[in-house]
Amino acid sequence: MKYSNANFSETFRLKYTKVLCLKSIFIFLIASCGYSNAPQHDEGRSVFVNDQIERLLPVSVGAEQTTNYLPMLEGKKVGIVGNQSSLIGETHLVDSLLSLNIDVIKVFSPEHGFRGDADAGEHVSSERDQKTGLPIVSLYGKNKKPTQDQLKGLDIVVFDIQDVGVRFYTYISTLHYVMEACAEANIPVIVLDRPNPNGHYVDGPVLDMKYASFVGMHPVPIVYGMTIGEYGKMINGEGWLENDLNCDLTVIPCKNYDHNTPYSLPVPPSPNLRSDVSIQLYPSLCLLEATTVSVGRGTDGPFERYGHPDFPEMDFSFTPKSGPGSKNPKHEGEKCYGYNMGDQEDRRETRFELNFLLNSNKLLKGKTFVDRTRMFNLLAGNDVLIQQLKNGTSEEDIRASWEEKLNDFKLIREKYLVYE
Repeated sequence: MKYSNANFSETFRLKYTKVLCLKSIFIFLIASCGYSNAPQHDEGRSVFVNDQIERLLPVSVGAEQTTNYLPMLEGKKVGIVGNQSSLIGETHLVDSLLSLNIDVIKVFSPEHGFRGDADAGEHVSSERDQKTGLPIVSLYGKNKKPTQDQLKGLDIVVFDIQDVGVRFYTYISTLHYVMEACAEANIPVIVLDRPNPNGHYVDGPVLDMKYASFVGMHPVPIVYGMTIGEYGKMINGEGWLENDLNCDLTVIPCKNYDHNTPYSLPVPPSPNLRSDVSIQLYPSLCLLEATTVSVGRGTDGPFERYGHPDFPEMDFSFTPKSGPGSKNPKHEGEKCYGYNMGDQEDRRETRFELNFLLNSNKLLKGKTFVDRTRMFNLLAGNDVLIQQLKNGTSEEDIRASWEEKLNDFKLIREKYLVYE
């Protein structure tokens, strides 16, 4: 599914129409199977029926559970950490809270900005929101951690950003710094949780802390299988905040969600993740960003394809062009031969896919493959993978090399799961 603001309203309407139909069908089936004759005091059957109906309901994100967090905001001066994904239905969280007379006085924005239209790595300046007039403090660039002056006057901070469950996707790093700064200022943090579209599996090399950076701050694998709320609990629980700080953290969980629930995002979480397929492929394709291979930035299918001008001629090709969200893309104006996965709408990855790296390395044999070694190691989380590629190590042996630490992480992860 491709995401756009235009199709969101229709998607939202269809989702709830489908739910009403499913509930009606299920109730009819229950009645047909004899449950209509069940005595009203039979609590076991009531629990069964309610449980089955719950399973048919759509996922409801933390922001929609207003009765669980509005009392914590009333009478408080509130800061919001959010972007274009911070929605309650079709309305932005900031607009919703202001309409409910919640005193929102400041907004903090992550990479890509408050409206989510800045390119990856692009400088995002602090400004005022044109709609509300609220000051926006950028938490990207030199100012990744809120200063005590920027937090001054706030009683509580609400964090509501859609994540995609990948170590080098920087929203979890922003969460870390927000929690740390708020802990220093004795300001509580509420995380309004959202589903992780890659939350159904855990895979990839665990970060070697020698390579800790903003694209990987913690010893976790590339795909860690946790929602951002669960991740926040882990940051606290594992003592990852500076000086053994502990953030006063409340997570407002999603409803009707578990880690195997497929979830299609209502809006793009960033400019170049525009579809379900791109989000599924992002963990595996992103390491190619530190190579000479294009992942389709500057085309209509970023992170749905990969290619290179020096790959052998193939049926599929693309030519990157500069545009919104992709300024000066790799191989701009050059024809790249490669592979397209964008038509695989039902694709759902179950592991970190090494084949994109191995295949590209093979096709560019004798030519430059990795051209940004430092960035490659930061994304991989170690300096081992790049050597394995150079040495022609088999996929089986590469996977075996990270298995022990991956299993250790899975045990840590279990302690913080909110959902099955």
